[in-house]
Amino acid sequence: MNAHKITITEQEFDRFCLFLEQACGILLAKHKQYLVESRLSKILIDGQYGSLGRLVDSLSLPGKSHLKEQVINAMTTNETLWFRDIHPYEILKGKLLPELASSLSGQRLKIWSAACSTGQEPYSISMILDEFKSENPGVFSYGEEVVATDICTRVLEQARQAEYEMLALGRGLSQDRLKTFFEPGKSEAWSLKPQIKNRVRFRELNLLGSYVGIGSCDIVFCRNVLIYFSTERKREILQKIHKTLKPGGYLLLGASESVAELNDLFEMVHCRPGIIYKAK
Repeated sequence: MNAHKITITEQEFDRFCLFLEQACGILLAKHKQYLVESRLSKILIDGQYGSLGRLVDSLSLPGKSHLKEQVINAMTTNETLWFRDIHPYEILKGKLLPELASSLSGQRLKIWSAACSTGQEPYSISMILDEFKSENPGVFSYGEEVVATDICTRVLEQARQAEYEMLALGRGLSQDRLKTFFEPGKSEAWSLKPQIKNRVRFRELNLLGSYVGIGSCDIVFCRNVLIYFSTERKREILQKIHKTLKPGGYLLLGASESVAELNDLFEMVHCRPGIIYKAK
């Protein structure tokens, strides 16, 4: 096998697609074969598998959870920005937090960031909470918690470090927020200040699995991840998210995502700009 190029047969690609969907729900289109070739070449070469077919065979053997984790880590897309699309964060600060500040009595505020990647989304949420609290002293006296989950252990490890290079910080973070919430870290990196970092708790979670450890949430951010799932899987995930939301809790999806036909579970709320969903 060439050290820089692996050749995948159509049958091997189909088998791998089936494994990936069953393992984590990701649907790979036929034209995405190049993605498998580029992202798995190191695993195939290092493990001396010889072909994608042999790798798929190995994945089904007992005791291969580390290999499975490696493959899922390699295949998951981790595109992320600070304050991505901006308006969800404006809705959070201008509508949802004021509403919850007046309705939550004797309870802790809980927000779940699903598919959090390297931490930009949950940390952006934590910054918004900090800004809201400084403008409204005394709110959320029982505290706030942001639970952040992802299937990819590699990005979770990065997120927990809360250290970012200047290149990553330039993607969506204003200079004002950089000065307010970060301090110079090791070498070229910047570190998040403890009050932002400590509010966020990271854990591994497969959206196709159980959400039992999440608990009851006031708000769920599940943005730009449902696009990778089949219609049936999307429905399952949305139904399970609904169970984690308190009655009247809010779900925020990506710009091209919707709750489809689950109108019995969610009510659409127009925020102009942006649409959010309220749990019935």
